[in-house]
Amino acid sequence: MSAGTGLNAVGLIRAKREGVELTPDQLHALLGAYLSGEVGDEQMAAFLMAVCWRGMSAPELSAWTGAMLGSGIRLDLAAAGRPTVDKHSTGGVGDKVSLVLVPLVAACGAAVPQMSGRGLGHTGGTLDKLEVIPGWQSELSPERIARQLREVGCVICAAGQELVPADRRLYALRDVTATVESIPLIASSIISKKVAEGTQALLLDVKVGSGAFMKDLTAAHALARTMMNLGAAYGVRTSAWLTPMDEPLGRAVGNAVELSEAIEALEGGGPEDLRRLVLEEAREMLRLARIEADPELALRDGRAATVFREMVLAQGGDPDAPLPRGDSLALVRAPAGGFLQGLDALAVGTAAWSLGAGRSRQGDPVSATAGVLCLVKPGEAVAEGEAVLELVGDNRAGLPAALAALEGAIRVGASRPPQQPVVMSRYPAN
Repeated sequence: MSAGTGLNAVGLIRAKREGVELTPDQLHALLGAYLSGEVGDEQMAAFLMAVCWRGMSAPELSAWTGAMLGSGIRLDLAAAGRPTVDKHSTGGVGDKVSLVLVPLVAACGAAVPQMSGRGLGHTGGTLDKLEVIPGWQSELSPERIARQLREVGCVICAAGQELVPADRRLYALRDVTATVESIPLIASSIISKKVAEGTQALLLDVKVGSGAFMKDLTAAHALARTMMNLGAAYGVRTSAWLTPMDEPLGRAVGNAVELSEAIEALEGGGPEDLRRLVLEEAREMLRLARIEADPELALRDGRAATVFREMVLAQGGDPDAPLPRGDSLALVRAPAGGFLQGLDALAVGTAAWSLGAGRSRQGDPVSATAGVLCLVKPGEAVAEGEAVLELVGDNRAGLPAALAALEGAIRVGASRPPQQPVVMSRYPAN
């Protein structure tokens, strides 16, 4: 028994381990006892592992998500005066979509309250990219978030300490107990935060491929369906997409280099694959928000770029400050001539991480300038010995590991490969 509540934590762990469906009251009591300290980390770790093995039924998952939501506040965004819609990506290599998408959708009339995170391992974090801007602040109060949504139309910030504090505790525990991959635990973590931030509608972008968290297509479909249904159960109009992540998105991987590429896209340029995905996702978010607008026009006429500047200024940043640039450290060349058939996203992400663009543990510092530039993309012609990748940064210490990660990452063939679709599967909102 856990002291003070009479909760039989061991009994609940054993029941979940044996596949017994727990009641909402049992799940709420277990999480509450953990947050109060009556259930220890070792017991909660055992419960999370049991969930990894046994999963959760739909009623269990809904109850667990509700318990997480109940651990903190929920934002009220009614004062924004616009329909609210957000997007969540499970993360990948070169995924700077949010930097373009959030101000673009806001420029079309929606309010976009995006709570983002920092990178871990080979996948980058949106906050790390924006934090290369001098003065830019990620920590905002609920009152400031609401005001910025009303005045600017969008915000990209860290989830505050008051928003689903249970998730921070559980994620830290999952990270060190090999329980991160559980679909119910992923779904409850993401959806609880999105419901708590107060959005009315949500687009989920589940990345699939070598550079993504989800590498298995079947598991990715299961995660997309689970999150979509869970979001809908909490009153959020939710659609879910599967998008490919076998090659880097865009041509830049790193913090300052990705931000620079995103600004280029906001100004009407940027790589074709990034532009195509941003516009597809913008149209879906506007559909979810029930707004009729043309996002391509908002890019072309400069409205999206203006909203981005206003968002940066509102969060203390200087949008006119030059972005930091790293030295050119090395070039990786094509082993033969022909067409670039493949460029392994995981290898490129690992190389950028080795140079300092990512972190091994939460809280580690990252380099603003470290990264990899893709000078040639799959489908483009390449000559033997031509530079395909450029490694950049401010510290050569990680260069040997970065080069080692890229061995075999470049595939060249005689024929041009077919163009990869920007969206593999779509689960529209109910």
